[in-house]
Amino acid sequence: MNPEMEKQIAEIEGIIRKYNPNGDFAKLYKAFEYAEQAHKGQLRKSGEPFFIHPVAVAKMLAEMDMDLSSIIAGILHDVVEDTEATSQDIAREFGEDVSYLVDGVTKLKHIPTSTKEELQNENLRKMFLSMASDIRVILIKLVDRLHNMRTLQYVNTDSQITKAKETLEIYTPLAHRLGMTKIKWELEDLCFKYLEPDTYKQLSANIKQKREEREEYIQGILETIREKTSELGISAFLDGRPKHLFSVHKKMVRQNKTLDQIYDLLAIRVIVDSVQDCYTVLGIIHELYKPMPGRFKDYISMPKPNMYQSLHTTLLGPKGMPFEAQIRTWEMHKIAEVGIAAHWKYKGGGTTDAATDEKLDWVRHLLDIQKDTGDASQFVETFKMDLFTDEVFVFTPKGDVKNLPAGSTPIDFAYSVHSAVGNRMIGAKVNGEIKPLNYKLVNGDIVDIITTKEVHGPSRDWLSIVKSSEAKSKIRQWFKKERREENIEHGKDFIERELKKQGYTYNELFRPEYLDALLRRYNFNSLDDLLNVVGFGELTAQKIVSRLRDEFLKDETNHEAKIGKRPGQKEKRESKQTTDHGIVVKGIDNCLVRFSRCCSPVPGDMIVGYITRGRGVSVHRADCPNIRAMEDFESRAIDVRWAQNAHSVYNAELAIKAFDRSNLLLEIAGALAELKLNTKAINARITRDNYDVIDLTVEITERDQLDKLIKRLMRIENVVEVTRKSN
Repeated sequence: MNPEMEKQIAEIEGIIRKYNPNGDFAKLYKAFEYAEQAHKGQLRKSGEPFFIHPVAVAKMLAEMDMDLSSIIAGILHDVVEDTEATSQDIAREFGEDVSYLVDGVTKLKHIPTSTKEELQNENLRKMFLSMASDIRVILIKLVDRLHNMRTLQYVNTDSQITKAKETLEIYTPLAHRLGMTKIKWELEDLCFKYLEPDTYKQLSANIKQKREEREEYIQGILETIREKTSELGISAFLDGRPKHLFSVHKKMVRQNKTLDQIYDLLAIRVIVDSVQDCYTVLGIIHELYKPMPGRFKDYISMPKPNMYQSLHTTLLGPKGMPFEAQIRTWEMHKIAEVGIAAHWKYKGGGTTDAATDEKLDWVRHLLDIQKDTGDASQFVETFKMDLFTDEVFVFTPKGDVKNLPAGSTPIDFAYSVHSAVGNRMIGAKVNGEIKPLNYKLVNGDIVDIITTKEVHGPSRDWLSIVKSSEAKSKIRQWFKKERREENIEHGKDFIERELKKQGYTYNELFRPEYLDALLRRYNFNSLDDLLNVVGFGELTAQKIVSRLRDEFLKDETNHEAKIGKRPGQKEKRESKQTTDHGIVVKGIDNCLVRFSRCCSPVPGDMIVGYITRGRGVSVHRADCPNIRAMEDFESRAIDVRWAQNAHSVYNAELAIKAFDRSNLLLEIAGALAELKLNTKAINARITRDNYDVIDLTVEITERDQLDKLIKRLMRIENVVEVTRKSN
């Protein structure tokens, strides 16, 4: 380990000892050594040793006063994903607690028949559900994402945009809901920098232009307040509060204002020792400066759902320039900075307190959504909807507060009280007046639900009215339970129509082995459960049949069976088992066949045939985007398959994406020689984002050769991606 890294690790130990002097530091150092050895030889996109990243994550977690298991998991968080180590290895060396946390942030490597988007949704669902059982999973992931975003300049533009979008859609709302304001602000500004670089630079430059003037103005206000609090014997820490760029940008866009019209661009923060001092300082500030009407918020008496507490007030300062003041205690300040992490009790007992557990009910609600949602993409969309919406605070007739997503209706309120209340609901009073069920609740409304004694159930129309995922989930549960038989019959009809549309029979696709895999994928116990959600409309028949069809085609190809053959049909004798081109066309002998140059199929690929005008049958890969885009594809498609015992030579085209370095082409040539493959063509170019793209055409006789070549090329240093070409 180099001296600089040893210094970093010693610094982390020093941070931990301040709040946890009796920690198991031998275990901590063991984790550092384990991770360094596991990641040995791996480099980040910047060219630095990969081990720098887990050390940085561990340090950030230590600065949040996290427990030792979380910090050790931060050190090891990429080991299972990026090295040969397994979850079992981590559990054996560091315990089940650490292993669970590492597994929670480890991505799934592969799910059969999944697209890239589906795999990403499955990874997000896995992480969210781990987080519902142990919130530390997401704390580690947020810190991991923050460090990756800080070093995003080393990846290509496309990756920067993809990462920034995902961060803004998933991780910044999560940080907000967990009260981790400091992380949220930095993530938002980094996303802003990469998603709207020109706007970011312009706004940053405009704010810097008047920085000195603003700082001088704020210092004058701070000095005046400091003198007054000292006179009254109040110990207060005062400083200017910088406004982060993304927040300013959002406000300018939302309110259609210029930079000069943003009131809280100038802001101060006052931190005191007690709640009583907070209100005393508020009185002092209101005596010194005129408060602006409607701009005072008391988050101490009514904290935000993410546990944030503070007094906010906007005032007119000297020369009539408005500024914002935030007043809070030191404990409130820590919670405002690191949110839920400030409540952690793992240092002493290993659990959070009851009050904190209550604040995390929204996280555990994820498990309820999971029970009701088989499709990962729907699960993630529902979760994102919950994260993004602002809250509205309304009251029960007894004075209990309910926080709901902004735009919620009395129906949302009813289901937040209890499923039975929602299912018996026939009307609602808001502030003593009868209101329609689609009325949008506002802060302070008192809601009284009118119910009937008998359960009459919700209306399907309610699904388009309600805003909260909780209400939608409970309404779906009712329909799936109470109308199950009706849904199953509808589901059968939808499936039969889709089978007919795609040209398959029930017996072909609904084989036990295909169906069992499908039921496991969507967490169903039986075929009736599947038909129930299809009939209800939660999953489409098209999606189900397409998944089973893909399994059928893959199985047929793997066993070298005829794609066009149907069970029960007598197999037609083919006159030619071995052809010059290695392709058998269903029902036609000695047919002119040519391979499409747009996707270059090779033996082992799933293929489709297309009858051309005057040039015989053109053979494409089944996933070729060009063949599916042809308007007359359905009428001209013909079943083709690879002939048995074919010994033809085929051209395979690859695109290799890599960071430029010396000897790169030499190593690629070495890989080809090692596998004894003949190179037909090679061409290199540089993309706008400074990647090398090397187009390679090689001769192969079977798909295994191509798969081995791709794996071998991916092991070459600086190679980012190797893909089959589709022109």
